[in-house]
Amino acid sequence: MAGRVLSIGECMVELRQAEGGLLRQGFAGDSFNTAYYVRAFLPEARPVDYFTAVGTDTISDEMLAFIEGAGVGTGLIRRVSGRSPGLYMIHLKDGERSFSYWRSASAARLLADDPAALRAAIDAAEVIFFSGITLAILASEAVATLLDELGRAKADGKLVAFDPNIRPRLWDDVETMRSTITAGAAASSLVMPSFEDEATHFGDASVDATIARYAGLGVGKLVVKDGAAGITLRFDGERSFVPATRAEKVVDTTGAGDSFNGAFLANYLQNGDHRAAAGFAADVAAAVIGHHGALVGRADIGVSATPR
Repeated sequence: MAGRVLSIGECMVELRQAEGGLLRQGFAGDSFNTAYYVRAFLPEARPVDYFTAVGTDTISDEMLAFIEGAGVGTGLIRRVSGRSPGLYMIHLKDGERSFSYWRSASAARLLADDPAALRAAIDAAEVIFFSGITLAILASEAVATLLDELGRAKADGKLVAFDPNIRPRLWDDVETMRSTITAGAAASSLVMPSFEDEATHFGDASVDATIARYAGLGVGKLVVKDGAAGITLRFDGERSFVPATRAEKVVDTTGAGDSFNGAFLANYLQNGDHRAAAGFAADVAAAVIGHHGALVGRADIGVSATPR
């Protein structure tokens, strides 16, 4: 798959702790973080775009400049007058994270409100990534529009990758959350869930139960992340396992899953070897959590582009 990569979702203003009780501003969000790491590990000639909606205010201008500075294309991003990006704050304790959010007026909630623009963006891509958070922030009609387009892309043979990334606080009720996550997976050809989330919110008793549930929806490619217990993959009916990489230090786990997703996609798209891609992605994620913030430069990650 040598075409354009597109990530769909919400990039937010990030506030994180700095020295002296100050807060440091950045920009992040699961789908953008994934695009960032795809970009970091793909050849420069391979285009990576982001699809969202932002406002017309100064902070939106700064966000677009930041995304462009990371090498991710912004030409498909919609601008919505009267809206602004959402904002979140990271609280850290012993390397573990919790969050406070301010996103009710986020422009990204309207990202699928122009169906023609959404279709054009998906049509221009060969690989599309989205997440459960992408679905959670949208109105039900917009979710239907997005999933219809993604299902069409899957039927056309495109790689549609989905991380359920389950965040109950974003959903009105548990049933809506479960049914929408399930519909998102059914529209996808590659699903990359976290087993802890699946066990907690879908009641899966084992990684195999998670695999069986998603495979039953017609998902041919599965990458189940289970923290230190490793990664279990099922690609086209074949099950395999890749051990986790032990982190030398844990400073901030904020970007662990997103960096794994991005590194996996970048490596898999180049080499077509899902086991090698999982090993490479585990190395990247272990390095990323040794740094502050969700986005870590490739030079600071210090991981060879050649997987273990």
